[in-house]
Amino acid sequence: MTLSDITRSRLMQISISTLSTVLFMRGFRNRVMQGVVALNPAATRMVGPAFTLRFIPAREDIDTMAEYALETHVQRRAIEECPARHVLVIDAMGETGAASAGDIMLARLQARGALGAVTDGGFRDTADIAALNFPAFHTRAATPSSPIKLHPADLDLPIGCGGVAVYPGDIIVTDSDGVIVIPAHLADEVAEQAMAMTEYEAFAAAKVAEGRSIFGLFPATDHSRAEYAVWRKSRA
Repeated sequence: MTLSDITRSRLMQISISTLSTVLFMRGFRNRVMQGVVALNPAATRMVGPAFTLRFIPAREDIDTMAEYALETHVQRRAIEECPARHVLVIDAMGETGAASAGDIMLARLQARGALGAVTDGGFRDTADIAALNFPAFHTRAATPSSPIKLHPADLDLPIGCGGVAVYPGDIIVTDSDGVIVIPAHLADEVAEQAMAMTEYEAFAAAKVAEGRSIFGLFPATDHSRAEYAVWRKSRA
């Protein structure tokens, strides 16, 4: 599925808090990654399809620096094969005893037009990654080299990251609160519904600032929706 420009634009304006509420209303309770935070608070927004990399625990006779140097190495392939305008999402099993990637790999991702990277493990060279101004989300800094703990098993298959199932092409949305995963086939509908909710919440916030009680206002009621329609028209 191709992410339309209007859906991308809407999702860039909507908080993952609001998106999580909309998904919950549709029966999805576990779409926000747990324990995953922005490496650079100044680079937190991205919206794009997931391209996935899955790690398994390393094995000493396979995961060597000689193996790492090969062009067939799956982690290195992930950097060179992640499509432009996609987000590299890495299943590191929550392992922070070795790095999911470092600054050179993420710089290459950025140069190739990727939107950002997410891991439930950790990145190394974090100061240099922060200087890239490239959205990167992880659990915490992980200094040791990847092969010490991690073996890259496969690309572009379903994974788990931060306790959330991520299928290739799922829409990744991030902000300063973290990372949410939207099933690709629902992206347009969720974006439209969440945009409407965001606009209503601006009205509710304005009324609260005037001293209004949240009762009868938030969540919305039939009466408050009618009031919102008048308010919105007056501001058009």
